[in-house]
Amino acid sequence: MNIPKTSLPRIVIIGGGFAGMNLAKKLIDQPYQTVLIDKRNYHTFQPLLYQVSTSGLEADSIAYPLRKIIKRGKTMHFRMAEVQRIDTHARQVIMDIGVLEYDYLVLATGTKTNFFGNDSIEENAVWMKSLPQALNIRSLMFENLEKANREEDELERKKLLRFVIAGAGPTGVELCGALAELRAHVLQKDYPDMDTDEIEIHLLEGLDKVLPPFSEKSQKKAKKFLERMGVKIHLNTMVQGYENGVVTTKDGPDYETATFIWSAGVTGAKVEGFDGNALVEKLNRYRVDKFNRIYGFKDVFAIGDIAYMETEKFPKGHPQVAQPAIQQGKQLAKNFKLLARDKAMQPFEYFDKGNMATVGRNKAVVDMKRLHFGGFFAWFIWMFIHLWFLVGFRNRVVTFFNWTYSYMNYDKAARLIVRPFKKNKIIAQED
Repeated sequence: MNIPKTSLPRIVIIGGGFAGMNLAKKLIDQPYQTVLIDKRNYHTFQPLLYQVSTSGLEADSIAYPLRKIIKRGKTMHFRMAEVQRIDTHARQVIMDIGVLEYDYLVLATGTKTNFFGNDSIEENAVWMKSLPQALNIRSLMFENLEKANREEDELERKKLLRFVIAGAGPTGVELCGALAELRAHVLQKDYPDMDTDEIEIHLLEGLDKVLPPFSEKSQKKAKKFLERMGVKIHLNTMVQGYENGVVTTKDGPDYETATFIWSAGVTGAKVEGFDGNALVEKLNRYRVDKFNRIYGFKDVFAIGDIAYMETEKFPKGHPQVAQPAIQQGKQLAKNFKLLARDKAMQPFEYFDKGNMATVGRNKAVVDMKRLHFGGFFAWFIWMFIHLWFLVGFRNRVVTFFNWTYSYMNYDKAARLIVRPFKKNKIIAQED
């Protein structure tokens, strides 16, 4: 492993997402040796992945090198590796590059796409949890548009121009809105000999509402925004499978499409090595106490989406979004500082800042405690918050420039097929 020997206690953090990154940043120059492990060498700002997949932003606008985050820490190290399992008895992390011992272990592995055991969807649909996957969607969309532009068979052209998204949570809603804007403002200019009115955008949702975590007022506003933009919304529609270019639903109808995007759920990205008592099996999340310690351990913690902390306000655990992860990472760093001074740790308390989702230009919804509003002001707040939480000054400047350019010119500049679409198995290996 080539990690320097040290007399300091060693903290090993698995995962460089919002939780792991914020923990690592706050541990710089603390009396610990900290080792951050991730299978990628960059942090991804996942809330804006949909903009990469729909050509609104380039990939490097929402990614930031993990080594750059921790470079000021004299006792901090990063290793790009795939964690295979944890040996809690020997206090070891077993990886594809070797074995590393720990004094404290923090799991911040986040989530992965949940297919609910449906093999046909996992095999044939596309999904979006990482930059390679977002770029894969972008390639597939524009390859299908190029094929449709030269396709003479009407039925085959309709299949190529029909986009189907499963899941009306924030990701699905934002994807549909971005696609609708692309259709309305960009594609007719790019493809003057194509009738872009043939492009169909279908949003399928198993429940009776869009944006289930949001207030009823925001749900209705988002639905109205999408319908005005020409998105066809199908509620109470359970997807059963996707094979041979056909999305099948429980009660019909079925949809022939060359582009089926699955955004209908996530599950915890668990690590092997913990028994069933520590794991909420249906969710693949680790049970943690009020200090984010995994039940049954004093030296192993879980933070972010992988952590399941039951509280009075959140009896089913905190929502798997960025804010709980950021706050848990920062609080755990404070507790490690307290432990270094032989002081008692402080319990984690989540400050709920609300929910927000954008549907398109001047269209967003925001829930903040008792306040619920939508439209331009909500869109402006959404844009400001996302710029603020982007990691790195360059990323903020580049993203702001891209959004300003797009707003003024009704354009999306990153309409590039930088590499051909690849099947999911290949993408999973890249990931």
